[in-house]
Amino acid sequence: MIHLDTNYLIGLPVKGSACALEVDGWLAAGESLAASAIAWTEFLNGPVTPLEVSRAEAVLQSRIVPFGQPEAALAAELFNQTGRRRGSRFDCLIAATAIRAEAEVATVNLPDFKVFVPQGLKLAVAPVPLPPPSASETPSGSN
Repeated sequence: MIHLDTNYLIGLPVKGSACALEVDGWLAAGESLAASAIAWTEFLNGPVTPLEVSRAEAVLQSRIVPFGQPEAALAAELFNQTGRRRGSRFDCLIAATAIRAEAEVATVNLPDFKVFVPQGLKLAVAPVPLPPPSASETPSGSN
């Protein structure tokens, strides 16, 4: 399971964007994708169009992971253990949700999330794109 950070949700509708291509790669590889309720809220804060929301919903297939007391307690620990960094509260909430769900996080903001790796966060690695078939790979009947 891979939890998409807000920046991936924003990048989904941008055809050909790195985020959209990576999401396509994960889906092609059979990965399940989700988002924390926190990332989903940030995404819905927009601005987003109804079509963009529909596309994100289609990718996530209702896998919005709730945020409750256990996630809140872990998020507070993460905040305090990583230096109480200004502006990191939402990252702590998103990271805590992924850690509790034993999921990886896909984010464009790697430096902001790498600080949570020692506390158990796993960062998603972009899938290796399949190369397009070349002319030399097409079968020929003569030698």
